[in-house]
Amino acid sequence: QVQLVESGGGLVQAGGSLRLSCVASGSIFSINRMGWYRQAPGKQRELVAAITSGGSTNYAASVKGRFTISRDNAENTVFLQMNSLKPEDTAVYYCNANTVHQSGRYLAVWGQGTLVTVSS
Repeated sequence: QVQLVESGGGLVQAGGSLRLSCVASGSIFSINRMGWYRQAPGKQRELVAAITSGGSTNYAASVKGRFTISRDNAENTVFLQMNSLKPEDTAVYYCNANTVHQSGRYLAVWGQGTLVTVSS
């Protein structure tokens, strides 16, 4: 199988920064799109940012200009640099990857989530 493990969440004051990391491991042949989603209490999960294997990115309007997604294809890792954090960025952040298993199967995989709390 394929697993995603996130790290880097925590408590930060408004205006501060955090960097999230997500490492994919397992029987991976290739990874296509990787992304970060978030879910705040009482709200639906939403896309924050995504990046293709070729490096094309897209962002939610609410984070554009503050967050930067990047990836290291050799290490099967995706990052989310979050600057100028706001209390409304508080959520559980989930990593997602569209992978191709070594068997040839396409697998959409989710991480366990990492909590980001921004205090005012």
